[in-house]
Amino acid sequence: MSEPIYNLHIEDLKLIRKGKVREVYDFEDSILIVATDRISAFDVIMNEAIPEKGKILNQISTYWLNNTKHIIKNHLIADNIDDFPDSLSHHFDSLKKRSMIVQKAKPLPVEFIVRGYVAGSGWNSYQDSGKICGIELPIGLRKYEKLPQPIFTPSTKADEGHDENISYEVCCDIIGKKTTDKLRDISIELYNFGAKRLEKSGILLADTKFEFGELETGEIILIDEALTPDSSRLWLASNYEPGKEPENYDKQLLRDYLETLDWDKTPPAPTLPPNIIDKIVSKYKEAYQKITGNQFSG
Repeated sequence: MSEPIYNLHIEDLKLIRKGKVREVYDFEDSILIVATDRISAFDVIMNEAIPEKGKILNQISTYWLNNTKHIIKNHLIADNIDDFPDSLSHHFDSLKKRSMIVQKAKPLPVEFIVRGYVAGSGWNSYQDSGKICGIELPIGLRKYEKLPQPIFTPSTKADEGHDENISYEVCCDIIGKKTTDKLRDISIELYNFGAKRLEKSGILLADTKFEFGELETGEIILIDEALTPDSSRLWLASNYEPGKEPENYDKQLLRDYLETLDWDKTPPAPTLPPNIIDKIVSKYKEAYQKITGNQFSG
């Protein structure tokens, strides 16, 4: 197992953005995205790195990007260092399997979330009002129950702090009705494609988020990660039961541990014990195997 990477500083490239997990660099006429081994929960970055996590996430994301091009074009140019320019060769050891070169695009200021089950903030909203993001839902749904059909529940994007769920109408105000309708339909199509493929591997796609960006030509493409354990709720199908806590292949294991602590979900983050880190690594590797059909090798 390679040494985990918490921070990656590429001195000869301009750092555009340092996210909770990814570091984004300006690279000639494109962008270099590197997935570190950081992990966040409740929008707080933990202090410990999760070994191999960045590699696993990057490869799951590129798997989906390569398999959803029939639905919408995406930003991926290259994800194999053998295809990277020689100018990056002195960084190859750090970049291998955890990076991708992508097209430059202007990110839309909205996250496109699709929910197929009642969970997370959606469950809280449903309990309060019988709705999620203004969408009226059937009475009497249990926690984790499958919805009659997937629903589009957008949110604002925040580099720091919490994203906020918004209604369809507010999304239309932000990016326009035509764009909202088009990307809502694409997001639901992406969700359905992912959910169908994952179900064959014994995984339920409870919900997921997509991000889109606009090229200089005005074309809108899929950007960032797609259908990963960091951007989705993934549940083991074999023991799924509405109302019962599902077995997760996402960050819920971390969230559940943090909920047992006397922590107010604001920085500084609590220390993660080795056994929790090991469990997270194991779940990410298992998710990789189930999603891609291959064993993970660092």
